[in-house]
Amino acid sequence: MDNAAFAAPVPRALATEAVHAGREDLAELGVHAPPLDLSTTYPSYDAAAEAERIDAFALTGGRPEGPPVYGRLDNPTTARFETALARLEGAEAAVAFASGMAALTAVLLVRASMGLRHVVAVRPLYGCSDHLLETGLLGTEVTWTDPAGIADAIRPDTGLVMVETPANPTLAEVDIEAVRHACGSVPLLVDNTFATPVLQRPIRHGARIVLHSATKYLGGHGDVMGGVVACDEEFAGRLRQVRFATGGVLHPMAGYLLLRGLSTLPVRVRAASASAADLACRLAADPRIARVHYPRIGGAMVSFEVYGDAHRVIAGVRLITPAVSLGSVDSLIQHPASISHRIVAEGDRRSAGVSDRLLRLSVGLEDVEDLWRDLAEALSAQPVRTRTGAVRQIRPVGL
Repeated sequence: MDNAAFAAPVPRALATEAVHAGREDLAELGVHAPPLDLSTTYPSYDAAAEAERIDAFALTGGRPEGPPVYGRLDNPTTARFETALARLEGAEAAVAFASGMAALTAVLLVRASMGLRHVVAVRPLYGCSDHLLETGLLGTEVTWTDPAGIADAIRPDTGLVMVETPANPTLAEVDIEAVRHACGSVPLLVDNTFATPVLQRPIRHGARIVLHSATKYLGGHGDVMGGVVACDEEFAGRLRQVRFATGGVLHPMAGYLLLRGLSTLPVRVRAASASAADLACRLAADPRIARVHYPRIGGAMVSFEVYGDAHRVIAGVRLITPAVSLGSVDSLIQHPASISHRIVAEGDRRSAGVSDRLLRLSVGLEDVEDLWRDLAEALSAQPVRTRTGAVRQIRPVGL
């Protein structure tokens, strides 16, 4: 399925695109729900024509005309999701993968195949992204810097500048336009997983590549894993070639669920963000909390540092689920230093602001009063900082 086949005739609001993008042909097909194509292979009685289509794909990475040859080459269901996500991000194309890490791997392999193995990156990043870059598992080399040092860190073999904003897990933000200016001709990749296109569209600010762990907000229900890259068609072609060669394809059922997830993305993100902003204010006023991190652009993620033992909070929640991941309809809390960023060296974690007292909360769609009651109960055994700076202990009390 060609992304261009579903080009919107006129600009449409994000909420409208979320519901209709990738689905414009359904009435013509005589169906209301998008079809799910689980085929791994597709019959053809014209081998010569198939050879021409495969040759064309090998040359540019473009989608073959007609049905796919093989499930690793393309799939109509996942193509619908790709079309929709590209439109939400304002990109020419999007390429979906089995996970967010598979998507990032493909980006790095494309640049490395061009002899551009050096990456400039800003911490913090998602822990596994950090690990992939730091260990050089793909033959890449990374220079870590702050946004102000990007221009000086770029070398002739730099193939990519990578930032995550808001960042996982501290929710630190960077000025995408300023970073893009510092990149010069080097492509800027922005991990937009936390913000989603509901809150920011990095391509509008100069990014060439936008990365999502689709497992999070795009799916939105904690039941599907995937990754996706939004970019220009030229880069998308190279990504498709890597995906075909390495096999990191998104399963059609996952593509189906992700397309369905996009239809409610704006509603979910805005509702959860309202609750998150409320909770951030309550946490900031609570004497048991040392510091609260909440981004200027908003969002459904809140990070906060406690005065006492963060593990006790994890053990004390009852409504909120202590688990990794984020972006689901239910609220999740986790201790980044123990889980999501455990794979990052301790010194690097701390310098990036990931302390042992930091907790990351993904706010879902529950009533905010119920969420606050659960948090307050879990925090009840934490020490509290008095006005004089001394620490006193709060006894657990019922709420």
